[in-house]
Amino acid sequence: MLLAGEEWAARFEGFRREAWRLETLPQYLMPQEAEELQAFRDGARIDPATVHNEYTNRLRRQVTEGRVQGRVHIVTRPLSEYLRFEFSQYYRPHLLAGEQIRILDVTDRTNPLEGVQDFWMFDQSEVVLMNYEPDGKQINREVFEGDVARFIEYQRIAVAESVPFEEFVKGLEL
Repeated sequence: MLLAGEEWAARFEGFRREAWRLETLPQYLMPQEAEELQAFRDGARIDPATVHNEYTNRLRRQVTEGRVQGRVHIVTRPLSEYLRFEFSQYYRPHLLAGEQIRILDVTDRTNPLEGVQDFWMFDQSEVVLMNYEPDGKQINREVFEGDVARFIEYQRIAVAESVPFEEFVKGLEL
């Protein structure tokens, strides 16, 4: 089953304990980010402490409800322009709003999750596969039909092998 619109948004309202994401690509081509990405290219930077939008407000609410949202992004250095943008304009404010963000740097090591595609997992019981073109353009979101045990193991590995976002970016110019 493919997910979009309200059915997709409902996953973030309906999870009870945890929503968790694995990101594997160096860029995501999202049309709604084009203006912000261009502004970033032109030197614009935000104060992450002042960001209040639907996403950060939802994260803050989830924290007060005792629900956790987290992610691990697999990266290699040097960071792509998109990753520098994403880290600066999204990850920093999302972290301040309560998202648990970690980075798995595989620049000088074997990727322990080689070949695993992007996905979201909700309450370790439902997995939504995030399908992308190689360049990062999203194709669709698809509910995984089957045993989620391997995705729980992917999450375990990703968290164990990664470092907190702030530790990774310490000293980096974004």
